[in-house]
Amino acid sequence: MTAVPARLVARPLPAPTPGAALPVLAARGLTLDYAGAKGRHRAVEDVSFSVAAGERLVLLGPSGCGKSSILKALAGFLKPAAGTVEIRGRAITGPGPDRIVVFQEFDQLLPWKTVRDNVAFPLRVARRMPLKEARARAEAALVKVGLARALDAYPHTLSGGMKQRAAIARALATDPDVLLMDEPFAALDALTRRTLQDDLLALAEEQGFTLVFVTHAIDEAVLIGTRLHLLAAHPGRTLATFDTAALGIAARGTPAFEAVVRDVHNLIFADGALHV
Repeated sequence: MTAVPARLVARPLPAPTPGAALPVLAARGLTLDYAGAKGRHRAVEDVSFSVAAGERLVLLGPSGCGKSSILKALAGFLKPAAGTVEIRGRAITGPGPDRIVVFQEFDQLLPWKTVRDNVAFPLRVARRMPLKEARARAEAALVKVGLARALDAYPHTLSGGMKQRAAIARALATDPDVLLMDEPFAALDALTRRTLQDDLLALAEEQGFTLVFVTHAIDEAVLIGTRLHLLAAHPGRTLATFDTAALGIAARGTPAFEAVVRDVHNLIFADGALHV
């Protein structure tokens, strides 16, 4: 029987210990603001977490909790109003090839390029890789995500699920330090979503990549993550974290899995309403 993971109390991150391994990613007291018609709007307030090598951290919460804003800060697209975001101990000041983002939208591929050349494109541009080598690496990544028969297809001929597979292949081919995924399966039908969830976990087990994954679906969060960071809304702030490393595909539907889903649900919907 799988043990029920314990809920962890969220605390500020301690300063790194000299000689200790640095986390791949870290947010310390992260606060994010947006400019609006009525002035500054606070989207995220004083959120801290770290992500170790090979860990899959899921940011989970209702609309308005700032989970996608946090991902944008980790990607280098959004500057903190306060606090820091770091990769391997260095401040994140902008986008970089060490962090690759897979978005929810299907139209992430260049329509005039084949699937293979879409995946090879960032290798050619960012890594200055020779064409033959880039195409070979692209083909290997596409085979891993189940698109061996679509190498020479164009994006308009692909289904939504196939487009997302191609986007994942493009991200993995660049061998980033961190893969950032912003609700990548939210717009897919239930059957395709479940297949891609399983395939992503299989790739994670095989390659051991570090992942930050954003979702508002509780069962998906428990399935994908080795750790959950649960956020409240308006502004986004930490509610709790859960260690879910013992759960995964084999645990789906088990009492331990469902117990964590219920615990998270009860936190978000405390007192019969969304925790805001």
